[in-house]
Amino acid sequence: MFESPRRCGNILNAWSESLEELQETQPVSPVSTDNPGKKRKKKKREQQRSFSVPQLFTAASVASDPEERNRGDTDQRAETEEPIVRGIFQIEKRSCDVVLTATRVIWTQIQPETPTAGDIKASETNQDEYVELKDIFAVKLKRRRSVGQQTGGTLLGITLFQCVRKGKKLKDHAIHLSNLSVDHCEVWFKHLKDLLNGFRNRPKSLKVFVNPNSHKKEAHQIYKEQVEPLFKLADIKTDITITENKGQALSILKECKLDEYDGVVCVGGDGTASEVAYGLLLRAQMDAGRDTDSIFTPVRAPLPLGIIPAGSTDVVACSVHGIRHPVTAAMHIIMGHLQSVDVCTFSSHSRLLRFGFSAMFGFGGRTLALAEKHRWMPSNQRREFAVIKTLANLKPEDCELSFLPLTQSQKVTEGKSRNDSTKDSPPNTDDEEEWQKIKGLFLNISIMAIPCLCSMAPRGLAPNTRLDNGSMALIVVRNTSRADFIKHLKRYGSLKNQFSFSFVETYTVQAVKVRPRPWSGWGDDTLEENVEIDSKNTPMISSEGSYPWNIDGDLMEASEVCIRVHPQLITLFGVNTEEVDESTVKCSCI
Repeated sequence: MFESPRRCGNILNAWSESLEELQETQPVSPVSTDNPGKKRKKKKREQQRSFSVPQLFTAASVASDPEERNRGDTDQRAETEEPIVRGIFQIEKRSCDVVLTATRVIWTQIQPETPTAGDIKASETNQDEYVELKDIFAVKLKRRRSVGQQTGGTLLGITLFQCVRKGKKLKDHAIHLSNLSVDHCEVWFKHLKDLLNGFRNRPKSLKVFVNPNSHKKEAHQIYKEQVEPLFKLADIKTDITITENKGQALSILKECKLDEYDGVVCVGGDGTASEVAYGLLLRAQMDAGRDTDSIFTPVRAPLPLGIIPAGSTDVVACSVHGIRHPVTAAMHIIMGHLQSVDVCTFSSHSRLLRFGFSAMFGFGGRTLALAEKHRWMPSNQRREFAVIKTLANLKPEDCELSFLPLTQSQKVTEGKSRNDSTKDSPPNTDDEEEWQKIKGLFLNISIMAIPCLCSMAPRGLAPNTRLDNGSMALIVVRNTSRADFIKHLKRYGSLKNQFSFSFVETYTVQAVKVRPRPWSGWGDDTLEENVEIDSKNTPMISSEGSYPWNIDGDLMEASEVCIRVHPQLITLFGVNTEEVDESTVKCSCI
């Protein structure tokens, strides 16, 4: 693992990245199979071999059904019948017969001609080991260099870097193939590089945005120590921008030449991820000539987005990676794991306000607005202070809520077309007969197109939605006592159902309209007063007619807002993980 800068630097200096340092020699000839006798002997040996998955292989386990297992062994033997190149390497201090095919590297320990009793016993359990090429992301020439030597050195062999999965984490693992022959290693290096270059989804050039002010201001350090060495190891070129202020990434994405990159990466929290995603999608609408000041059908983002988590909650990164882990996020980018994700448009009076993945109105918006006024505080203290202060002055929002439910037939249609990348967003439906309306006092309204997993909500803020099912989760918390509302919030940090309260309602929708209804007598300055108020009869309003919204951890001021979901509008580097962390995490701020 490259978890520290010192280790990363040593590893990168140990392997040459080009063939220019190799001596010009004649390449080794390909494998010869002209002798019929050898071919029959080889076929007989392969029929006696048994294949198993060693610790290095992480793709899948062997089928439990004996027929499936035998069929899998037959397929594996078939793949080894056409080797590209063959040679002898030392692996883990064992001399091995190594074969490279179009899909994997296979090695078998070579037994001595006059084996001892120990060798005979070991040969009985000897099995072919292999690693899939789809799990290898880099190959380097291994060299021994003296202190201070930057180039050249004694060639020791080849090193394969493999992506391995440990639970939800992805890490890199080095497999050393030792051989002192320069021409032998040259042939293997060339064939391996050619095969790895055939994976088209793996990026070769990335535009990287780093927000140095996110959370504990560790984003730049996280990128330099944990992510950048892996990108260099995978031969990925990067164009890095250290953002100095909010909105800089959005401005750059609106003007830069995106065709020079294979993807965009952001290092920061949810606000940074939302801004970069908004920039990619807004650029797509500009290039397509869409009028964002009227009702329009948005087009998809031109490039995939990778998110390196470096914020306080990182719900977007956790939703596509299953875990908050920078190295895992980097490995998803390097391996080219792509996942289509639904995106929401937020508009007011038919004018686009922004794109986003989730939104909170009421308690969630008021808490973020208060936290933004205390940016001078450390992030954790600021968040806890805002939660406690808002709970102390808890008041409902009086508004009219309209939503367009997702019908059962639409759910079936979405389920069948989740893997259809050419599917367009559904047309806007404004038939008033299909819209449902509810009015009253609400403590919080959440609209989420993704599960929003995070450490404080292991099941997710919206556990019943998915990344790409073309729907949103509408979670409505009606007015209730402060004690009951706190019980509801605490449920998010456990495995209990946070919606099993009479004052909580959930809907699966495709569009939502929120219309706050003005009241007189209360303004924003009331937030700063610690007075006892009857929350059941006193709603919270804004003196200026605009209300705070929490859009992916970013503050937005607006009054009447319409939210629509657009299926698979952006592609993120990650996977569609359905599993959640089973560990119970308590929120220290409640």
